[in-house]
Amino acid sequence: MKTDELHSTVEFDLDYARTVIGAEAEAIAAMAPIVDESFARAVAMIYHCTGSCIVSGIGKAGIIGRKISATLASTGTPSHFLHPAEAVHGDLGRLRPNDIVIVLSYGGETDEIIRLINLVKQLQIRLIAVTGDWDSTLSRYSDVVLCMGKVHEACPLGVAPSVSTTCMLALGDALAFTVMKARKFRVEDYVRFHPGGSLGRTLMTVEQSMMFQPGEKLPLARIDDTVAAMLAATRDVKRHGAVMVVDGDGRLAGIVTDGDLRRLVTQEGAAGFERRVGDVMTAGCKRIRADALAAEATALFHKYRIDELPVVDGEDRPLGLIDVQDIVTIKVVG
Repeated sequence: MKTDELHSTVEFDLDYARTVIGAEAEAIAAMAPIVDESFARAVAMIYHCTGSCIVSGIGKAGIIGRKISATLASTGTPSHFLHPAEAVHGDLGRLRPNDIVIVLSYGGETDEIIRLINLVKQLQIRLIAVTGDWDSTLSRYSDVVLCMGKVHEACPLGVAPSVSTTCMLALGDALAFTVMKARKFRVEDYVRFHPGGSLGRTLMTVEQSMMFQPGEKLPLARIDDTVAAMLAATRDVKRHGAVMVVDGDGRLAGIVTDGDLRRLVTQEGAAGFERRVGDVMTAGCKRIRADALAAEATALFHKYRIDELPVVDGEDRPLGLIDVQDIVTIKVVG
């Protein structure tokens, strides 16, 4: 901070800043009654929508609309934002009959919003209103109205959107997350839509990060195979540093690593190739479920200082193999 800023003669009203936060918090808390039959119908419309959920609004409400649309899209509901002014300049082509439109407008009487209502109704698309006025034009022509009622904006002049837009955002989150919960949207689904972010990497599953994909040939051997037969059977399997050993029921019994083979050859020479795999393997090896988080695999690699980890299903049958380098590649480590 500059010296002249430190010695400024302007006195900032920090108590007022606290009242702004308090006013917005109280307004959100007072919105709980809005979760009623109309809210349930809005949730059902979004949940059963076979098209996209189009969110629209202008000004500050439009900015909030963009965020709500992004939240919907990232939690399993196809969605995009439509600017009401741009709708009449070609963007109307984004709309399809099986879409749903959510319009955010506190007053519900803005010219651009009214024009958009006409366009939506011409296309016979269902409309959900998020507004503060039951008697507005937007409310009258909407299939479902979520009315916040009159609120007092927190700005010193009482006009700049603040409390109203905060309430809109909370209501949008409530809609999106209620639908998300109904869809049984899982961590794995969330990661699929967020593959590039640190959160996505943190939530990535073992199945998503292992080197083998469903249907691919795995490095497998049976307990009674010879080491020579094991090597011959896994010769054409893609990069791997270990062979998983299964019992007669196909369940994981142990693992043979490259290090195990080096020690075997050093100790027994060529005779070691005739040894039974069950006598060479590490029995009761560490393993991990395919639906576990990759971060859990990282913990096992660190704790037991291993490089290869078999991936199994609920019945302990091998599905793949995860290598410590796979974890490093997706930057889960650290």
